[in-house]
Amino acid sequence: MEEPLSQQSDKETNTWALVLHLSLLAGLVVAMAGLIVPVVIYLLKKDQLPGLRPHAYVVFNWIISFIIYVVISAILTIVVIGFFMLAVLAVLGLVFPIIGAIKASEGEVWPYPLSIQFFK
Repeated sequence: MEEPLSQQSDKETNTWALVLHLSLLAGLVVAMAGLIVPVVIYLLKKDQLPGLRPHAYVVFNWIISFIIYVVISAILTIVVIGFFMLAVLAVLGLVFPIIGAIKASEGEVWPYPLSIQFFK
């Protein structure tokens, strides 16, 4: 028995939302890929899957926030606390996308903690 079209669309949105969140980790493999791949995924799928937009905004907010936090932490390495902050950011940069992906696979939009809201 085939699933109704809305359920197929929801599953596809959840799948692409999961991929969108995990694409942040692409930067671990190829430099800058964690910044570029999420944008490319969103641009390719935004018209087909309007439910992807909230996930994209969460990811984009995190990318911008993460860059701001890294710059501030790098400056604060002068007074040593920046090293600790960079270590914490490294862990959060791994953990938040994974949690976001798990939540996205369940159909939930999970705003990353500490993320500054640039897009709503």
